Amino acid sequence: MADIKKANAKTQGKGEGKKAKKGEFGYELAPDGNPDQKAGPARLRVRYQKEILPALMKEMGVTNPMEIPRVVKVVVNMGLGEAIANPKLLDASILQLAAITGQKPVVTRARKAISNFKLREGQQIGAMVTLRHDRAWEFLDRLISVALPRVRDFKGVSPRAFDGRGNYTLGIREQIIFPEINYDEIEKIKGLNISIVTSAKNDEQGRALLRAIGMPFRS
Repeated sequence: MADIKKANAKTQGKGEGKKAKKGEFGYELAPDGNPDQKAGPARLRVRYQKEILPALMKEMGVTNPMEIPRVVKVVVNMGLGEAIANPKLLDASILQLAAITGQKPVVTRARKAISNFKLREGQQIGAMVTLRHDRAWEFLDRLISVALPRVRDFKGVSPRAFDGRGNYTLGIREQIIFPEINYDEIEKIKGLNISIVTSAKNDEQGRALLRAIGMPFRS
C-alpha cells in the first residue's frame, strides 16, 4: 500500500510542470527565463485605462476609445563600441540592462564591417530589450517617477524628439539614474536610448499621450 502511495506522489509531481525560479536580480523567472509578473496589472496601465483614456477622448473630441493613442512597446538599447576592445564591458552591460528592464536582453551585432573602426560583420556591439504590455507600462512608470528625477540638474526632456509618426526617443547619459544599478559595482558609466513606440497617427497625438502619462517635457 505504501509503495502505491509513493508511485502516485511521483506521478503527480511530474504533471505539475515547471515552477518559477529566482533570477540573478531577485525577479521571479518564468520557465522561459523572463520575469514572471504575478503582481497584477501595471499601475500606470490601470491609470491609463481609468483616467487618462477618458481625459484624452474628451481632449481630442472623439467617442471611440480605439482612436486614442496607446503605448505599443518600449525599446531600450545600449550601444557599446568599446566592447570591440574589451568584451567584458558587454557582459556587464547585459546584466545591468536586465536589472533595469527586468527582462533578458538580446545581443546586437554589427550589420557590416568597418575597417576604420576595426569592426567585423556580426561582431557583438550592444544589447537591446523590447518591452510590451505590462512590462512596458511598468518600465515607463519607473522611468518617469523614479529615474528621470534623479538626473543631475534635471529640467525636463525635449518635446521635439519625435519621429513624425508619434514615436519618441529619449537618450540617457548615465545608467546609474536607475535605482536597480549598484553604483559601487559600476566599472564604467554608459548611456542608453529609450524608444517609446505608440499607435499615434502624428507627433501631436504622441506628445499628448506621453504628457498625459506624466512625461516631464520642457516648456
